[in-house]
Amino acid sequence: MSVIPKLREFVTNKDYRRFFLAKRGFYGELSDKDYISIVYKYEFGKDLDWENPKTFNEKLQWLKIYDRRPEYTTLVDKYRVRDFVAAKIGVEYLIPLLGVWDNPEDIDFTSLPNQFVLKCNHNSGLGMCICKDKSKLDIDATKRSLKKGLEENFYLVGREWPYKDVPRKIICEQYMTDGSSTMELESLTDYKFYCFDGKVKMIGVYTDRNTSESTKANYFDCSFKSLDFTWGYPKSKKRIRKPVCIDEMIEISETLAACIPEVRVDLYVCGGKVFFGELTFFDGSGFERFFPDFWDSFWGNEIALPSINKGRR
Repeated sequence: MSVIPKLREFVTNKDYRRFFLAKRGFYGELSDKDYISIVYKYEFGKDLDWENPKTFNEKLQWLKIYDRRPEYTTLVDKYRVRDFVAAKIGVEYLIPLLGVWDNPEDIDFTSLPNQFVLKCNHNSGLGMCICKDKSKLDIDATKRSLKKGLEENFYLVGREWPYKDVPRKIICEQYMTDGSSTMELESLTDYKFYCFDGKVKMIGVYTDRNTSESTKANYFDCSFKSLDFTWGYPKSKKRIRKPVCIDEMIEISETLAACIPEVRVDLYVCGGKVFFGELTFFDGSGFERFFPDFWDSFWGNEIALPSINKGRR
């Protein structure tokens, strides 16, 4: 949407106006529930049914408000979750950690290898640096980017409360490849295992990430039968092959997702080995539409909401 149509919609559409202002922090004083209601109504064109949520996206919003187990803050922390993963499935599934800092000025770039990945532990993308050749790295620009990443209040974007109190840090991980010369970190396939009450029910295969092409996403059931919908990204037209280690990946995901109503487990396969990526509780922040929208209801039926005492949030 260009500037003039956006301006026209801002003036004439109350829902868009509230959505626009809310996403830019103008309603920071709103409760999480009120904020979510505004954004949801604009994105889906209807009120969110808080008393009887049915769809996947409605139930994710309900879980944001009412399922507030303190350990979730640790599980979304890209640094502290490593201890959880090591205890559950073993350190061999962790991408090697090269360093952790509170301030980008503290990073000794001379001590880092030629290739590495820097990122913040509390957000999704802002500040990330994928370094393939340190001799070409603009260190000052990298520090500025990391500083912006540390300053981002990721919680405010979608009111995903687990991120609110994550102690902000910068971590450096080993640059990963799949063991071949043709597949490097930027284009590593990202396998996302959607777990409902600790059981994998859907697998997302994300390709072309961080490349000149747009990210693609294809979805499968546990038998790796293709599911006919799009969600957030277009489908890849390339043939998606079932990983040889799919059974191991499902077992890992279900171990990490045990006793959680809904969570996504991200995994990579590098050199034939499985590595942990991250845990995500609110995919698309609960604001991504399914096409066709039948699947929003279909996956909503898979989420069994826990019995929790409700209060205003």
